[in-house]
Amino acid sequence: MRRLDRQIDTARNEAPVRRDGPPEPDGILAVRGLTVAYASDDGPVVAVDNVDLDVGRGEFLGIVGESGCGKSTLLYAIARLLGPPFAGQIMKGEILFQGRDLVALTERQLRHVRWREFSVVMQSAMNALNPVLSIRAQMRDACKAHSNLTAKAIEERSKEVLRLVSIDPLHLDSYPHQLSGGMRQRAMIAMALLFTPDLIIMDEPTSALDVVAQRSLMVQIKELQHKLGFAVVFVTHDMSLVSHFSDRVLVMYAAQVAEFGKTRQIFEHARHPYTRALLDAFPSIHGPKVHLAGIPGTPPDLSRPPAGCRFAPRCPHVMPRCTSAVPPLFNVERDLVRCVLYENGELPEGALATASQGAV
Repeated sequence: MRRLDRQIDTARNEAPVRRDGPPEPDGILAVRGLTVAYASDDGPVVAVDNVDLDVGRGEFLGIVGESGCGKSTLLYAIARLLGPPFAGQIMKGEILFQGRDLVALTERQLRHVRWREFSVVMQSAMNALNPVLSIRAQMRDACKAHSNLTAKAIEERSKEVLRLVSIDPLHLDSYPHQLSGGMRQRAMIAMALLFTPDLIIMDEPTSALDVVAQRSLMVQIKELQHKLGFAVVFVTHDMSLVSHFSDRVLVMYAAQVAEFGKTRQIFEHARHPYTRALLDAFPSIHGPKVHLAGIPGTPPDLSRPPAGCRFAPRCPHVMPRCTSAVPPLFNVERDLVRCVLYENGELPEGALATASQGAV
């Protein structure tokens, strides 16, 4: 096993990529001013607008928001996977992964970083496996593409990562259609762990699974994270998964960060009106039954976003100043919120009710 680990470490360290600066002491990923656009007949449509985020080593970061808010685009931009069929383009910004700016790397350089140092579990992961290749063949192809491991080492590593996700290595000879949905999902996660990366990017890995299988999979991911020490950036629509498994939460609305903070803070005392409305739209299994309130209106057209706060047309606390300029992210007790109500810090108890009375 030690010999195998040495081979994997050697494979990860081959052809080093130039570092553009020292990594942050406790951080593994820092995104600064990231803007991503898609081409359209009416000009570029900005799907990720000036986003900043950071991820600590071993941290579990959840990203939530309505469909079309830019969550998946943000993930694929971080992984530099915005080529066809996505056809998005990074317009500006930095993606500093362990001190290297991924935006500045060539495709050849990226091949030495992807999978070895960070890996990606795609949306609908259980359908991402090649249906005409066995699990063994797909593991072998991934190892050959990203390392110089011997055939014996590849076999040993393939068995090891399957055991990590509670799949019997006998299934190496199985084809995807011979596995259940949950097993295919876990097989994809096993492939993401082939080189014990420092970061795993997951785009709704529990989609198409029932709630029991979802929770089982997330518990297993969390256990692996504690055991192996990797960080996770995780996109989902399921607020309950975020509340149970994330250390911090990034809330996106209309391509921008609305709120970014500790999970407990956001779920117990959300600050941004959009975050509050989003949480009010989800039922709780605890306490008395309450009326679920949908969010009135629809998200803005990103090809013609409003001039001010993008949530202003739907916000119960909107004021005249909200529609004149995009508010910055305000730092409130080490969390971030994009709302002018917080420009002077934390609001006193009952302040939101007062703001509602003065709303237009």
